[in-house]
Amino acid sequence: MRIFDPHIHMTSRTTDDYEAMHAAGVRAVVEPSFWLGQPRTSPDSFRDYFDALLGWEPFRAAQYGIAHHCTIALNPKEANDPRCAAVLDELPRYLVKDRVVAVGEIGYDSMTPAEDTALAAQLQLAADHGLPALVHTPHRDKLAGLRRTLDVVRESALPTDRVLVDHLNETTVKEAKDSGAWLGFSVYPDTKMDEARMVALLREYGPERVLVNSAADWGKSDPLKTRKVGDLMLDEGFGEDDVDRVLWRNPVAFYGLSGRLSLDVTFQDATHEGNSVLRGGE
Repeated sequence: MRIFDPHIHMTSRTTDDYEAMHAAGVRAVVEPSFWLGQPRTSPDSFRDYFDALLGWEPFRAAQYGIAHHCTIALNPKEANDPRCAAVLDELPRYLVKDRVVAVGEIGYDSMTPAEDTALAAQLQLAADHGLPALVHTPHRDKLAGLRRTLDVVRESALPTDRVLVDHLNETTVKEAKDSGAWLGFSVYPDTKMDEARMVALLREYGPERVLVNSAADWGKSDPLKTRKVGDLMLDEGFGEDDVDRVLWRNPVAFYGLSGRLSLDVTFQDATHEGNSVLRGGE
């Protein structure tokens, strides 16, 4: 089973996770820029973070045979902090980088006017740079958030079929599918989807344009949830082709819209800017 996790925050994970993911079949990941938990106080913090997504994390992933790409954006939660507004002006210098395969995560957290502004501006940046967009739907009022998101997308210069609407569930999947967007589902303990619910939705709506991710981060999460979905799909009668479509070919097709996706991994035993994943001269 080959697996592409299209939404995972490896900055929050350990090298043990990379090792376990590779053993489970994960060969590629996309790491969306997101809220780190601790509020950032200036655009400088974002610049250092973006640089890490483009440098250190691809280096670290390559040690374990995993291709790493990222998406870059001002996330919805921090779009409400006026100290972070200038990040929007910094984005164009990052959106031209080779390993940036979408603008994201963008979208809504609390559905505020500031989030409206940030979402519209970043959809325009995606259109200007020929990139697709990864959209975060809110954890609260999900259906209202989805509808508001789709309204803004339809008013933008970015076609809906270049948008991945993520964190979907049973209340939002039909309208998202009807819109023509790509469908993202986060399988995440307690607060999002689980494997059984995910497989039930695949049975009802089919595997077309569906991407399943772990969204693993600093919270209670599991970077092997993609594999667990694949295993349950097989147990529930789905064929290997359907599993490959959901866990590999669909993410490749969506992020391939960027024209920048490269799934070849060359193991490097050198350091990154003088640093290694090893310690103590190992």
